[in-house]
Amino acid sequence: MNPKVIRRTKIVATVGPASDSDDTIAKLIRAGVNVFRLNFSHGTTEQHTLVASRIRKQASIAGQYVGIMADLQGPKIRIRSFRNDFIELAAGDRFHLDLDLGASEGDIRGVGLEYEPLCSSVVRGDILLLDDGRIRLRVDNVEARAVECSVLIGGKLGSRKGINRLGGGLAAPALTAKDLTDIDSLSAISPDFVAVSFVSTAEDIFQTRERLLQHHLKPAIIAKIERAEVVADAGLLNSIVIASDGVMVARGDLGVEVGDAQLIGIQKELISLARTMDRVVITATQMMESMISSSMPTRAEVFDVANAVLDGTDAVMLSAETAVGDYPVEVVEAMADAALGAERHPVARRSKSRHDAEFSSAQSAIALSAIYAANRYSNVRGIACLTESGATPLLMSRLSSGLPIFALSQRSETLQKLSLCRGVVPLFFDAAAFEQDTVDGRAIEFLLDGGYLQKGDSIILTKGAVIGTAGSTSIMQILPVY
Repeated sequence: MNPKVIRRTKIVATVGPASDSDDTIAKLIRAGVNVFRLNFSHGTTEQHTLVASRIRKQASIAGQYVGIMADLQGPKIRIRSFRNDFIELAAGDRFHLDLDLGASEGDIRGVGLEYEPLCSSVVRGDILLLDDGRIRLRVDNVEARAVECSVLIGGKLGSRKGINRLGGGLAAPALTAKDLTDIDSLSAISPDFVAVSFVSTAEDIFQTRERLLQHHLKPAIIAKIERAEVVADAGLLNSIVIASDGVMVARGDLGVEVGDAQLIGIQKELISLARTMDRVVITATQMMESMISSSMPTRAEVFDVANAVLDGTDAVMLSAETAVGDYPVEVVEAMADAALGAERHPVARRSKSRHDAEFSSAQSAIALSAIYAANRYSNVRGIACLTESGATPLLMSRLSSGLPIFALSQRSETLQKLSLCRGVVPLFFDAAAFEQDTVDGRAIEFLLDGGYLQKGDSIILTKGAVIGTAGSTSIMQILPVY
């Protein structure tokens, strides 16, 4: 019997009306979802709590560790509403944004806005982007409480659409009153990850972590990178990545602010930076958007997923495709196929070993040495890592390899968080239940019985000198599989 084919790149799927039933969640897990995203821009606390319980139930039935991510809405800056829900703008039209215009008083002449710093944040000649850049306005005149604009690119503009400034600069505090209320409600969900939207400083991450700790919650915090001014300032960006447990390349608002042509390089740089700093990274937005209404992806979408995989992303994410699309299960299957196809390419397996890096601890020395050895010893079929905190398999996953990293732990919270790490297979294994001199053999037997190995293979095993002590990994062995 050949070992199981294991996809290394993880899939994050957003839950919504098209995918929130027990049956569909079960099918999505079978199709390959590793983490489910709860989008707090929509739905109630009660709805999210119910969906989370369904996810936990179906993951348990499937015998898999599947993560849950709570994605906070953040300070999306939006226009107010129109009297007739939407208007049609044409190039050359005059249009004004007025802080004093009421909630539903917008018309073809202008619309209200709730963003008080608007008039101090823009100058004549600035380009404002509405509805994810579909509508473009040029600022002609800035008054005390209104901004006069000319329409450069027109079209249909609906109520409550988002507004950005080309190049960034329209910023509000990352944590809104709604976000703080949502954080306070998370005890019932106990998410494995919390994503913070529109992060502008490391302090946004510190504030989120402190608020979560008040409720005795310790999820991994994901910083969503979607502001142009953040990616333009290397020091600021580095401080945000260091403060977080991972980053999301949120290509929607970020692409609007920097332009799609610039976004290509930024995606690659963000993925590389996150991996260098030992953080997980998710690539998101419009990865297979055509499958909202089509049963098959376009070739360009398959290439987009594959390129993110070759760049080294830990995970690729689906949003509307699974939340409201017609083919939620099929899109996950298509994304899994695209990821597996890319992973077969030699570039995806190239080690990129940190030959010039100094080891900061015995743990990092063992972790990186194990990957180096595994990639250069042809008989090795994987790495078994006995872990408490999950730090060692995370470090291993920062280097590319074609081999699985089996994270063996009895701590469910550790295994849940590892569901997002590229190449890591989280498996429950209670090493403390065995005599210390038999643990190695028991671990190999466990992987053999699970179909992850076959007799005649070799495996690298790492562990601490004292089983059950976090941060103590100091032993690496190459063991035969009998």
